[in-house]
Amino acid sequence: MLQLFLAHGLGGRSDLPIPLGLAVRAAGAAVFVSFVALAFLWPEPRLRGAEAGRPLPAVLERVVDSPVTRTVLRVLVLALALFVVVVGLAGPDETEANIAPWLFHITFWVGLIPASLLLGAFWRYVNPLRLLHGGVARLSGSDPGEGLRRYPERLGYWPAAVSLAAFVWLELVAPARDEPYVVASFIAIYGLVHFIAGAVYGDTWFARGDGFEVYSSFIGRLSPFGRRGDGRLVVRNPLNGIDSVTPRAGLVAVVSVLIGSTAFDGLTRTRLWKDNVEATSIPLGTLGLLGCVLVVAATYVLAARLTARAGGDVPAGYYPGAFAASLIPIALGYAVAHYFSVFMLEGQRTLFLASDPFETGANLFGMARRRIDYALVSPDTIAYTQVGAIVVGHVLGVIAAHDRAVRLLPKGSTARGQFPMLVVMVVYTVTGVALLFGS
Repeated sequence: MLQLFLAHGLGGRSDLPIPLGLAVRAAGAAVFVSFVALAFLWPEPRLRGAEAGRPLPAVLERVVDSPVTRTVLRVLVLALALFVVVVGLAGPDETEANIAPWLFHITFWVGLIPASLLLGAFWRYVNPLRLLHGGVARLSGSDPGEGLRRYPERLGYWPAAVSLAAFVWLELVAPARDEPYVVASFIAIYGLVHFIAGAVYGDTWFARGDGFEVYSSFIGRLSPFGRRGDGRLVVRNPLNGIDSVTPRAGLVAVVSVLIGSTAFDGLTRTRLWKDNVEATSIPLGTLGLLGCVLVVAATYVLAARLTARAGGDVPAGYYPGAFAASLIPIALGYAVAHYFSVFMLEGQRTLFLASDPFETGANLFGMARRRIDYALVSPDTIAYTQVGAIVVGHVLGVIAAHDRAVRLLPKGSTARGQFPMLVVMVVYTVTGVALLFGS
């Protein structure tokens, strides 16, 4: 069943090619050493946020920004989304034979990571809800950017946090999450809710409230390609992309949902959880997921508040939002660690099922009878990729947080002020590795 593979990395402790204790200590040490090195080698702010980047050729920018290119891609993605809903409702009943759950949970959700990391805000560019919203707006003679009401700034990214929380609950808690009709229903309901919200608040809603678009956009900040403040398409240092994130309400909530959900996924595979909690217990699963998200949020906010005590002219309440972007590389590292093996191995099933999506005996692409090649990626490669993703994500997070700290904190207080944030990041690192490979 698909639910056995959703969001999981390696099967357990035995797959790790190095001792678990050594992996945990090495990961924590890497983060600590990077902090010490930055304290000596990075005394002044170096990141330039939205101002940084070298413009790409004008002809490439014209192709990318062409309404025709954008519309064609959105039409194709809309057609694919409708196909998933139809095959989920009218296709084979068995999960193993129905392409809908595999396309949605693996090809789409996990595939957003490499697509956004390589291309930037990928889902914003191809989002079919923007196509539908823009089409209806033009037919009614209204401006797609304007809705019935102005989007309240105080909401910030909170709607996106709720959207992502709903999805990760489906992915990690709902017992029927891999059933084709559940996947089709979720896509239909999600699309309807956000389409209506877009009509009310204009297309700003998708940039703030569509969880998938916000998730893709945040990962896209670490892409070498992005937009400069003047709108030019540029190639840049990915850390400048992180530095360009504007602190808004709900930003901490979004990254807490992303990090907390992967922590919960690891927790559910520990012996402690398996021996004491029924796998189908929705109340305990929901409380566990919520608890992990709240722990991440609380420890981070506490560290940010303690950092504020180092001084500076910025109000203490600004610090959690100001440093929240440094959690994006950490969330990305956890996502790669938890999804890499699933994408590389179970993701093959999408290609096979595409040859006969309605189980009619067709073999459209000549792959209907293929079987998953579990030797495609070795266990050692998976394990090293997982540990490496967590460590690299945290190191990038430390760099982003350090640059922001030397900008906000008084000289002479930078190292001391960052210490609470360092402690939290080290704890996240060792806990992430331990949960990923623990048993």
